[in-house]
Amino acid sequence: MDKKYLCSACLLGVDCKYDGGNNASQKVLDFAKKEALIAICPERLGGLPSPRPRACRKGDKVIDELGNDKTAAFVKGAQETLKIANEMDVHVAILKQKSPSCGCGKIYEDFGGKIIEGDGVTAELLKKNGIKVISEEEL
Repeated sequence: MDKKYLCSACLLGVDCKYDGGNNASQKVLDFAKKEALIAICPERLGGLPSPRPRACRKGDKVIDELGNDKTAAFVKGAQETLKIANEMDVHVAILKQKSPSCGCGKIYEDFGGKIIEGDGVTAELLKKNGIKVISEEEL
């Protein structure tokens, strides 16, 4: 267990999703028995509560379903996540697919469930800083 990974906290069963629930993944929980996973929730690190209105990434902005611009909170959460990765010498992150923060390669385009190619704010920042990002689906 000398390699460390960042991991979306919701995948580990932490109730931090927008709806107050989690996205516990048995695959991730099994992986956590063998490897050191550091739980992070960029949205919470950015100061957002749980539950909170759903949000989608629209270009460089993140807008919630009430029409509020939440970009600053998502950027702050991404920066805090990067800071943790650097402080803990982490080079790989396992992030929740489709999230406006953690999505890797696929994100929701809107609140109707349409999926498009793209990265969430945190996934994009981690990748730009040399951290490998994979989704729970790729694990």
